[in-house]
Amino acid sequence: MKLGVFTVLFGDLSFEEMLDTVKASGVEAVEIGTGGYPGDAHCNIDELLESEDARKAYQKELDDRGMFISAFSCHGNPITPDKAFAKESDEVLRKTIKLASLMNVPVVNGFSGTAGDHEGAKQPNWPVSPWPSEYSDILKWQWEEKLVPYWKEIGQLAEEHGVKIGLELHGGFLVHTPYTMLKLREATCDAIGANLDPSHMWWQGIDPVAAIKILGKAGALHHFHAKDTYIDQDNVNMHGLTDMQPYTDVQSRAWTFRSVGCGHSIEEWSEMMSALRTYGYDYVVSIEHEDPIMSIDEGFSRAVKNLEDVIIREKPSDIWWA
Repeated sequence: MKLGVFTVLFGDLSFEEMLDTVKASGVEAVEIGTGGYPGDAHCNIDELLESEDARKAYQKELDDRGMFISAFSCHGNPITPDKAFAKESDEVLRKTIKLASLMNVPVVNGFSGTAGDHEGAKQPNWPVSPWPSEYSDILKWQWEEKLVPYWKEIGQLAEEHGVKIGLELHGGFLVHTPYTMLKLREATCDAIGANLDPSHMWWQGIDPVAAIKILGKAGALHHFHAKDTYIDQDNVNMHGLTDMQPYTDVQSRAWTFRSVGCGHSIEEWSEMMSALRTYGYDYVVSIEHEDPIMSIDEGFSRAVKNLEDVIIREKPSDIWWA
């Protein structure tokens, strides 16, 4: 495995400055935002699509530093009832798939999206309870009429371009658990898989090691984010895990994103690295920094240090003892 970083945290730096910064930390790979929620600070997608010379110059900056792109990321909501944002999300996703193919980047990351509750809806609706029964009816309609048809088409496009789609299992979107991931994959194609972020597993009460095993056995683990979550049980007792307080209300929130090792033990992170290797993932562990009580530099450097202690870099040796 190799250590990488989702570069949105360095969005105030130029592409070259960002590469120099992360290279100095010991990171080998970068995950680049191409639009949507992550923005496009380090990727002018239209310029890169239009010009082979621009792509070569872009790649040279990476090659000169001995680095590579683990994934392009364009998290958005392509099935939202907000027609303008749905169009924007869809267009950047299609462009990103094409760019990934042209630049030999194997994975495009994003969100599955969430539809409204009927054709005339104005905002997304995320059902989280099967009763009253109208919630189940909404969920069925969303999957059958919006989610599956859209991702069937995108999955075919990805296959045609030799690219995998890594959907981040994130609350608020229809694909947010191993089950919903595998359900969509079964209804579409094998190009559709997971960008697994353990931070979103913890706050849903899912063991990330178990999630790795489930997805790894299915060959559905396409990319991996390294981000931690601190669970404050006293606040869980007050607000529950579907806590709607702003992320800035750290003292009272039920859970808070943290840098690697600041929410769960290094032993647990080591177990995840072992599970990744055991269940077939030997690619990039991409740091995502969203820690509200640490600076960008401190949170990033802490994650690098802690992951350096547990990541499994080398191929296993032959079993010489048996």
